[in-house]
Parts: sequence; C-alpha cells; structure tokens
Amino acid sequence: MATVMDINGSAVGVNYSSEDSILRRGPFSIFSILILTLLVILIIATFLWNLLVLVTILRVKTFHRVPHNLVASTAVSDVMVAALVMPLSLVNELSGRRWRLGRLLCQVWISFDVLCCTASIWNVTAIALDRYWSITRHVEYTLKTRKRVSTIMIGLTWALSAVISLAPLFGWGETYTPGEENCQVSQEPSYTIVSTFGAFYFPLGVVLFVYWKIYKAAKFRIGGRRRNAVMPLPEVVQVKEAAREPQMVFTARHATIAFQTDGETWREQKEKKAALMVGILIGVFVLCWIPFFVTELISPLCSCNVPPVWKSIFLWLGYSNSFFNPLIYTAFNKNYNNAFKTLFVRQR
Repeated sequence: MATVMDINGSAVGVNYSSEDSILRRGPFSIFSILILTLLVILIIATFLWNLLVLVTILRVKTFHRVPHNLVASTAVSDVMVAALVMPLSLVNELSGRRWRLGRLLCQVWISFDVLCCTASIWNVTAIALDRYWSITRHVEYTLKTRKRVSTIMIGLTWALSAVISLAPLFGWGETYTPGEENCQVSQEPSYTIVSTFGAFYFPLGVVLFVYWKIYKAAKFRIGGRRRNAVMPLPEVVQVKEAAREPQMVFTARHATIAFQTDGETWREQKEKKAALMVGILIGVFVLCWIPFFVTELISPLCSCNVPPVWKSIFLWLGYSNSFFNPLIYTAFNKNYNNAFKTLFVRQR
C-alpha cells in the first residue's frame, strides 16, 4: 500500500503488487543482471553444444549407426529446447511472468515446450534401454536389431510427445488467460495427471528399473568372474599363456573348451563404462526434472500456490538438463572428443 497525492492535494491509497514494486525499485539490479547473464549463457551453450554433437554425428561416417541415432534424436530435441523454448521463456521472465505476445504465440510456445522437453526425457529413456539391452543381451541384440528397435523407439518418442503437447489445442484445458496475461501449461487436472505421468513419471520408472537391472547384471558378471574356476580333468591337454594379463587358461577334452580370466575383460570394461554413463545420465535427469514435475502435478490438484520465483527456478533447472545431456555423452566416448578436434579440419 502506497500513498500518493491527487491533483487537489488529497492523499490517495494505491495498491502495488510485489512485482510492480520490484519494477519500480529498478528491474536492472546487479542481481537481476547476473541472473539474466547466466540464463543467456545457458541458452547459448545448450544450443551450440547440442548442435556440435548433431553436426558431428551427421558428418562423421562412423557415427552413422546405433546408438548414435538415439543421441542424434536427443540432440535434436535439446537444440529445439534451446532455440524455440528457452528464449521465449526468458522473455516471459523479464516481463514479470506476464505474457504480452498474444494467444497464438503463447499456444505455439507451450506446445513446443511440452513437445521438446517430453521428447528429450523419452530420448534419455531410450538411450538407457538401448544400453541395458546391449549389456544383458549382447548376443541376440545385434546391430541390425538395434537399428530396428532404436528407430521404433525414436518414432514412439516423438509421436507420444506430439500427442501430449497438442492435446490442449483441441480443447483439453487452456494455456492462455488474457485478463491475467498468463501463459502456462494447461492446468486442467485430468490433463495434468496424464501429461506429467506420460512425460516424466512413467519414463522415470522405466529408467530406474533399467539401471537397477544394469547394476544387478554388472554385479553378477563381476562376481561370477571372480568365482570362476576350471577344475583339472584327468587325461586332458592344457595350454596356458603365461606371464600376461589377463591370464587365459584353456582346458580341452572331447571338443569341450573351458576358460578362466584373471582381471577385467574388454567387454566387462565396456559394460562398466556404459553402466556408469547411464547412471550419471539418469541421476542428472532426475535431479533436474523432479522438482518441476512434483510441483506441476501437485499445484493444480490441491490448488496450492507455489511462489513464482520457485516455479521459475524449477523450470530452468529442468531446461538445464538439455545442457548436461551432450556433456555426459561426450565425456564417456573418446570418439566424440577425437571427432570434435577434426570436425572442422579439412582432410586431404
């Protein structure tokens, strides 16, 4: 409540909202400029890093195979988040979370927001599933099978994301409130339940189950390798490679061959690295998105008023997952690092 003088000199009470007060104190404080700078850097870095991964996959022939098509699909969704979603979200933040760009652009922005973020989440799930099958079913999960399965997963990912994002355009809730200048994802309770479970909670259950299975498989293999022993057989021929690691012992009799390894094999090292990558990918994914989707599910159902500042923090924390995804892929793949060095070098 503020007191001002009218033209006759009388005191008049005027109510200012907290946002108006902030604007009147000066929206361009040092803190707000710092936050704005960080968000702009996040947008640019997310766009450029995912674009670099995408261009690398397209230009380097060795990447034209599974599982890089899944990484490419994720990079496409994350590039779209940085190019189409985050800039308009920043404009909305600068306007005090008041949408002044009209209904049509609001609907386009919200649709791309839900589409790209949902696709990014499901692409992460597809990568986790691909790693899981490559570790636990490496014999039958051949390159041809992986290509077919990954293509199906990519198609389902984008189809499901499109259905969830376009549903409000066909009357399932409203995204734009003209009087309040408010633009947000439809708050219809039924849509909230379907969209949050379809976009986050179901894929969350899948990736947690997948990582638990990967952990069990890796633990079983390591434990089995340590317990493995070849009992001596009578009248057998033994051939032993000595003084080298891993040590191989072959025992043959009547066309039967058994072997023992001391130390990690190449496949075990690969599986351990894949399990670590999936674990970090899932951990970052959960930390980035779970605060947003918890509040997104609870708020419409219980009519709870979450402070706008926390809504903004949770939203941008979720967006930041699109920045971390390519960092995690490339950190665990030396081929990407080598490709980055030679990508723009003209090869003779």
